[in-house]
Amino acid sequence: MAQKSSSGTSANMQRRQLLKYAGASAALGGFAISVGQANAEAAKTAGNSGDVLDVVIVGAGLAGLTAARDLCRAGCKSYLVLEARDRVGGRTLNYDVGGGHITEVGGQWIGPGQTAIADLARELDVGTFPSYYEGKTIILGGDGRAEVDLKGTFGTEEAIGEKLSKLSREVPSGAPWKSPSVGELDKLSVGDWLAKQNIEAGDQVGWDAGILLSGGATPAKMGLLHFLSMINSANRDYSQLDGIKHSAQETRFVGGSQILSTKIAQQLGDKVRLSTPVRQISNWDREVVTLHTDHGEVRARKVIMAIHPALCNQVQYDPPLPDKRTALQRAWPAHSPARKTAMVYSRPFWRDKGLNGHIFQIKGPILWAYDNSPPGGEIGVINAFVSNAMVPSDLQAAKRLQAELYAQAWGREALSPVSYHDRDWGQADSWTITCISAIPPGFWSAHGDALRPPCGNLIWSGTETADIWAGYMDGAVRSGHHGALQALNALRQA
Repeated sequence: MAQKSSSGTSANMQRRQLLKYAGASAALGGFAISVGQANAEAAKTAGNSGDVLDVVIVGAGLAGLTAARDLCRAGCKSYLVLEARDRVGGRTLNYDVGGGHITEVGGQWIGPGQTAIADLARELDVGTFPSYYEGKTIILGGDGRAEVDLKGTFGTEEAIGEKLSKLSREVPSGAPWKSPSVGELDKLSVGDWLAKQNIEAGDQVGWDAGILLSGGATPAKMGLLHFLSMINSANRDYSQLDGIKHSAQETRFVGGSQILSTKIAQQLGDKVRLSTPVRQISNWDREVVTLHTDHGEVRARKVIMAIHPALCNQVQYDPPLPDKRTALQRAWPAHSPARKTAMVYSRPFWRDKGLNGHIFQIKGPILWAYDNSPPGGEIGVINAFVSNAMVPSDLQAAKRLQAELYAQAWGREALSPVSYHDRDWGQADSWTITCISAIPPGFWSAHGDALRPPCGNLIWSGTETADIWAGYMDGAVRSGHHGALQALNALRQA
């Protein structure tokens, strides 16, 4: 992967870096320091009409910003990041609840094995703290209420989780379509498989909630092959995917997850251009690519597409992309937005009652509510994933409905919140057409091999392309590292 260095010392250093960081950003320091230096003077005014940049990155989420940061650290000066939104962070977003506190209304957790994003946080001096789950969880069903100690899990049966873990060993996380059992597994939904496991009705709520939250779809619509590839990412251990303790929802960032993107963007300065959607990409199969934006044209030798595959489909391409890539983008599920709410209280009063602030509701509007208070518990914050079909779009009505359900769970104190926030990602902007990719049965068999291969000078990035933890913030960071390495490699070879 690395080019030969001009000195033994440099080569040894490079090998050590590659081994230590497995091809991540630190390797770039000795990898392509000369990239773009021939155009250093032109790069000072990069992006002006007539300039040809080395790299343009489309998307200022974690993937795109990580790629840009790596290019910068590698010595590449000739690049730009184009972001359609008026902010950075993509599907991560902080909401200011007052008093110097925030709550996350987008992606927010990391857990064991998610080392890429943990390393990035340390480099950016962003602290972490554990998610709160001490105490009992409330299960609501109709007018009924039960207190249970789930011990940091979602209440799914361990023996069935072990079966899923065993099956996941045959499904590579980065290429599920290469599984030796692809023909059998990709015909089934997770619901099909669970239906054969004799799950008791009372336990089904944990499975429904866990799979919907992790995969963005009900078990009936989630492809078994895809779900097994997610488990494969989690050290082939279902328990690391599903739950809080020692799991993917174990840890939060001090200052909220969006702070990672904000800090990188501050470092990159005017290399990041907001409110600049890319509408068309021309000549991607030639030496210089032209990107047509709402603020004029930008030209580049390489383009890193660090956006969701379904969003890639909304860009026009001249000439058209290869048929297999076009088919993948058109078939990618684009309508699984999430609605996430935040109820703010003066303090986390439920903790005084031995409750952890978590609620699961059987066939109700709350898919999962959980304690999302700041590290010191100075105020109480309850975040919830809710059902759009069962929660009114009117914010006051939605607030009242949820407060009443929280009162059923924890008592009348829940009727007096300080504030309420409601984020419907399906309505928030034109650029978040889906939050989690709810991959159905049959998808990977038909389209998997078109996911990563570049198309001319277009490099596909974004969390969905990651080798492990695809769909997670960690996967986004990994894909950003990989996209930068691909671009630098291609520029050197050219």
